[in-house]
Amino acid sequence: MPQPLEGLRVLEIGTFVSAPYCGKLFAGYGAEVIKIEPPGGDISRAHGPFKDALPDPETSALFLYLNTAKKSVVLDIGTPEGRRQFLELVKTADVVIENFRPADMRRLGLGYETLSAANPRLVVISITAFGHDGPYADYESNNLVAFAMGGQMFMTGTQEGGPLKNGGYQADYQGGLNAFSAGMLAVLAAERDGLGQHVDVSVQQCMAPILEATIPYYTYMGRWAGVRRGNHMASFIGIYPCTDGHLGIHIMARNWKPFTDAIGRPDLFDDPRFVTQAARTQHNDDLMAEFYAWAAGETKHDVYRRAGAGRAPIAFVHTMEDLLTSPQLEARGFIQRIDHPVAGEASYPGPPWWIGPDGWSHLRAPLLGEHTTEFLGSSAL
Repeated sequence: MPQPLEGLRVLEIGTFVSAPYCGKLFAGYGAEVIKIEPPGGDISRAHGPFKDALPDPETSALFLYLNTAKKSVVLDIGTPEGRRQFLELVKTADVVIENFRPADMRRLGLGYETLSAANPRLVVISITAFGHDGPYADYESNNLVAFAMGGQMFMTGTQEGGPLKNGGYQADYQGGLNAFSAGMLAVLAAERDGLGQHVDVSVQQCMAPILEATIPYYTYMGRWAGVRRGNHMASFIGIYPCTDGHLGIHIMARNWKPFTDAIGRPDLFDDPRFVTQAARTQHNDDLMAEFYAWAAGETKHDVYRRAGAGRAPIAFVHTMEDLLTSPQLEARGFIQRIDHPVAGEASYPGPPWWIGPDGWSHLRAPLLGEHTTEFLGSSAL
C-alpha cells in the first residue's frame, strides 16, 4: 500500500530545527524530501552529542533525528550558479520549506514571487520568528526568544524565581509541526485549484494560542488571574519526589476517594481539613506535607500500578529510559532501531500520528551530499 504522501516532492532549504522537523514529517509519511545543504552542511551537523563524543558532521544526534528518510544535496544557493540549479529543482517540486529571515530570502533572490514564477503550482512554506510582515519581520530570533515573545515563559516558572523556559527546542518544533499541518492544507488546495500559495508561519503565533485561555481571561478581567507555581499549582495538582523519580498527581473532587485509597490513606478522605476541594485549598500546606511524606517512601512503578487498578489520578514522570522501555510505546512500535553507515545503530522515536503499519518510513538520515549527483549530475562534483 502506498504511503500517504508518496509521489510528493519537497525541497528543504531550512536549517537547524523548525524547517527540518517540518521536512521530517513530510519524509516520514512518504514524500521525497531533498534537503539542500550548504557546502559545510546544515548547522545542526555541528550540534552534539556525537557518537563516542567525537565531533563528526555525520553523527550529530540532532541532525540524525531531524533528517530521517531525506536525501542530501550540497548546493550553495548564495552563488548565481547555485541559485540557477536550485530554481531548476523548484520546477519539479511540489513544496519548498524554508526558515530564513524574509530579508535573507530577498537577498538570495528566492522570495515567493521568484519561486512561484518558476512553478505556479508550488507551495512555499516559510517558518520565521514573527512572520513575513509587521515591524519584527526581519528581527533575528532563536528558541529562547520565541518562548519569551510567545508568552509561554510568562506562565512558566515560580513566583519567587520568575519566568522560565520550557526544556528543549519546543518553540521550534511547534513551528515545524504547524508548518507541516498548514502546508498539507495548501498542498490539497494546489491539487484542487492547480495553483500554489505561500504558507507564512510565525513561531510567535504558534506559541501564543497554546496558552490555554489566558488571553481571553486577560481580556475579560483586565489582568492575568494565574500564578506561576512551578511544580505545584496546588497540593492536589503537582509533582512529588519519590524514591526513584517523581510522581505527578491531579486530584479532582470526583477522584479524591480513589486517590486516598490508592495511597493507603483512607483517613485523609474523612479528615475535616480535606473533606471538600475548597477545604483542601484552604489547608493546602497541610495536605502538601502529607503528600510529600507519602511519596518519599514510594517507588514510581509500584504506585502507578496501584493507581491504575483503583482509577486514581497518579502517574510518574518518565525518564528517557522509561520512554525507551515503555510497554505502551513498544506495543505501538513507536521506538525503532535505525542503522547508519557512520553513526551505527540507535533508537529513534516514531511518528506523531499513526497511519497504519506502513505509513511511516523508518529510514536513516543522509550523509552530507549523498544524493548530489542524483539530482544535479556529475557536473556538481
